[in-house]
Amino acid sequence: MTSVRPQQAAEEAESARSVSRTAELTEASAERQLGAICFKIGPPALVGVEAEWFVHDTRCPGAPVDPARVAAALAVLPEAADGPVLPAGSRLTREPGGQVELSSPPAADPAACAAGLSADQAVLRAALAAEGLRLTGSGTDPLDRERLMQANHPRYRAMERYFGRGGPWGRIMMTGTASVQVCVDAGTEDSFARRWALVHRLGPVLVAAFANSPLLEGRPTGWKSTRQLVWSRMDPSRTLAPALSGDPRESWARYVLDAEVLCVRRPEGLPWDAPAGLTFREWLRGGGERPATLADLDYHRTTLFPPVRPHGYLELRMIDAQPGEGWRVPLALVTALLDDPVAAGRAAEAVERLGHAGSRAPRSGLWRRAAALGMADPDLRRAALDCFAAAEGVLSRTGSPLRAALTEFAARYPARGRCPADDQLAALRTGTGPALQEDVPC
Repeated sequence: MTSVRPQQAAEEAESARSVSRTAELTEASAERQLGAICFKIGPPALVGVEAEWFVHDTRCPGAPVDPARVAAALAVLPEAADGPVLPAGSRLTREPGGQVELSSPPAADPAACAAGLSADQAVLRAALAAEGLRLTGSGTDPLDRERLMQANHPRYRAMERYFGRGGPWGRIMMTGTASVQVCVDAGTEDSFARRWALVHRLGPVLVAAFANSPLLEGRPTGWKSTRQLVWSRMDPSRTLAPALSGDPRESWARYVLDAEVLCVRRPEGLPWDAPAGLTFREWLRGGGERPATLADLDYHRTTLFPPVRPHGYLELRMIDAQPGEGWRVPLALVTALLDDPVAAGRAAEAVERLGHAGSRAPRSGLWRRAAALGMADPDLRRAALDCFAAAEGVLSRTGSPLRAALTEFAARYPARGRCPADDQLAALRTGTGPALQEDVPC
C-alpha cells in the first residue's frame, strides 16, 4: 500500500498521469487489471484514517458559510502542488458541499496515525477559528441551512446530474453527509479473503455503534444513521456491496464492470455526462462513444462507493463522522479486531451470532436495523460489546495510547445502549449542544 485512500486530487492526478495509457481494453484484460491492483497482498503493515467535518459559523451555526471565508482560513496553511499540506502530512480536501476532510498518510501503527491526524486537526481547527468558523462532526449536517454545491469541477456536475435521476439522495450525500473512513491493508494470500469477509460482517456493528446522524434539515428522521439511509437509497450498481461468495478479486472485478458509468472525461469545456444506463462492461463491448481505455477504467473505479472499497488496501466507508477527535475510536477498534488473530476470532464469533444477511449491504435487514436503531438493537449491542472487549484486550496488552478513548466510548455508549446520535437527539430536546444552539440572531 503506497498511500491510504487517495483523495480526489490525488485520484485525478493519478488518472491524468494514466491518460497516456490509451490502449483499448477487453473484458478479459480489464478483469486481469482489476484483480492485480485492487487487493495488494502482503502482511498487514500500514493503516490510515480519514476524518470529515462540516464547517459552521461559530456565531451563527445555522447560516450558510461563504466558501470564500473557508478559503481565506485555509490560505494560511502551506501549499503544495495538489493542495494544502499540514505539519504531520495529512492531506486536506474540500468536498462538494463545503465539508473539509483530513486524510492521514500511511502509518506503521494506529497510535502514530492518530497522533499525526490529531496534530493536523488542531492546526485546521485553529485556522478556521481565526475566521470565526468551527468543525462539526456529524454524519449528516444537523442544521436546517441552505446546502449548496460548492464544487464546479465537471466530475461533480456530472455526479449531480447522474444521481439526480434517482431522486434527492445523491445531492444530499454530496452536500449534507460526512464520514470517518478507516483504511487497512488487504492481507496475505492466506488471509485477505477472511479479512474481506470480516470487515463486511462487522459493518452493521460499526454502523450501529458509531451512528451519529439522526437529524436532517434540523429535524429527526427516525434513524440513528440517516447517512446510511441516504446511501441505501442511491444507485445500487455502485453503492451496494459486491457479492461476498467466491474469490473477492473476481467478485470485485464483476462489480466494477457491471456498475453504470457515472462520467466520461472530455476536453475542457465539454460536459462529462455518461450515456444513461451504460455499464463499463457495455462500454468495453462497444457501447460508448469511443473505445474504453485503462485510464477510463482507473477513473471509473473512483466513482464507486460500496461500504468497503478495495484500493489495494481496504477502505471502510460505513462509519458516520464523529464529534471532536471521536474518529480515534473506530480507528482503534477496527485495527485491533483485524490485525490481532485472537481478537479477529472473537469478532468473527460475535458477528456470526447476528446471522447472515439475506440481501447485500447496505440494504439488508441487519444493516437497516443498525442504521435505524443504533445500539438500541439488543443483538447489535451484544455484538458491539464483545467486539469492544476484544479490542480493549489488544490495546491493553500492547499499551496503546488509544485504549482510554476506546474504553471510555464503550462505557458511554454500547454499555448503556446508546450511540452518539442519542447525544444529538438529547441536545435537540433541550436546545443545547454546539451543533444545535442558536447563540444570537443572524
